[in-house]
Amino acid sequence: MGKPYLLIAAGGTGGHMFPAQALAEAMLQKGWRVRLSTDERGARYTGAFPQTVEIVEVASATFARGGLAAKALVGPKIAGGVTSMAIQMMRDKPDVVVGFGGYPSIPALGAATMLGIPRMIHEQNGVLGRVNQLFAKRVAQVACGVWPTDLPEGAQGIHTGNPVRAAVLERAAAGYIPPGDYPMSVLVMGGSQGARILSDVVPGAIAALPDNLRQHIRVAHQARDEDGERVTAFYADHGIRAEVLPFFDDVPRRMSDAQLVISRSGASSVADISVIGRPSILIPFAAAAGDHQTANARGLVQAGGAILIPENALDVPALTEQITAVLTNPEAAQKMAHAALSTGAPDATERLVALVENLAQKETT
Repeated sequence: MGKPYLLIAAGGTGGHMFPAQALAEAMLQKGWRVRLSTDERGARYTGAFPQTVEIVEVASATFARGGLAAKALVGPKIAGGVTSMAIQMMRDKPDVVVGFGGYPSIPALGAATMLGIPRMIHEQNGVLGRVNQLFAKRVAQVACGVWPTDLPEGAQGIHTGNPVRAAVLERAAAGYIPPGDYPMSVLVMGGSQGARILSDVVPGAIAALPDNLRQHIRVAHQARDEDGERVTAFYADHGIRAEVLPFFDDVPRRMSDAQLVISRSGASSVADISVIGRPSILIPFAAAAGDHQTANARGLVQAGGAILIPENALDVPALTEQITAVLTNPEAAQKMAHAALSTGAPDATERLVALVENLAQKETT
């Protein structure tokens, strides 16, 4: 009897591909054969996948890009991808198919639905993406990276959490040093989209803090290249110790050292904050599809681990007030850290593995 076979289907963004990679690595260790179905764009994110994972490119398309002619070809192109994948599955039937969202996951999930192959999806955000909405009621389970997740009636959701990197797991539940009259670290993360507003508001908010508080603060600020020079100059002009870079390759270390995190509420950022356990001020990206960044923040905020400031309410006085509230109240900050930790899922990958194995067992019994 050969190895059990898992087919993973994922779209062409890091948000879809990183948790897919985590599952692939774990299932290989469990002795499974793993294949990834994606499109040409998604294939660019596969460099870190284990070499033993077979990468299959299938035809797919999205209505979100291109002109009228391109949009007219979307349906036939997707149908061709589903047909091609169905033929492949009839020759080499997967034991389980897992979709991680994005249009390139349609062919594999569509073919698995046609052929009655056990299948599930994983949603990284608190609001289902378009493709996951399409399949939510056509799969055995929706593994939810954020809890609660808005699901259509009839869909079965299970909270697994979002898989995090090994470097984050190494810092899981790292001891928190509450704020006080000593050097304190503030980590500012803008994410890949919409970081400019944080570069516009955060430096001014920190500069407006009371002198006795501001003098203890050092800032690590992620800013776009085009914003870096002015942000660096502002901090320097106001005597604030700051390191401003477009990318930090050691976010887990910086986060575990921080007394406060100011961040967008992308799924991966929320996962990191909750697994490490740090107080945060979250500013959801207002243009996110379905306002999913607000949904991502909901669990942390309701647990008392984060303060949410809507983008349209973000200004210097509002942010200064909230930073002051956290950094001048050590007991409350400690409670926030514990509350954030209570929402974390450091075992998210293991939870996904268990769901896959359970699906496979149901098929064989």
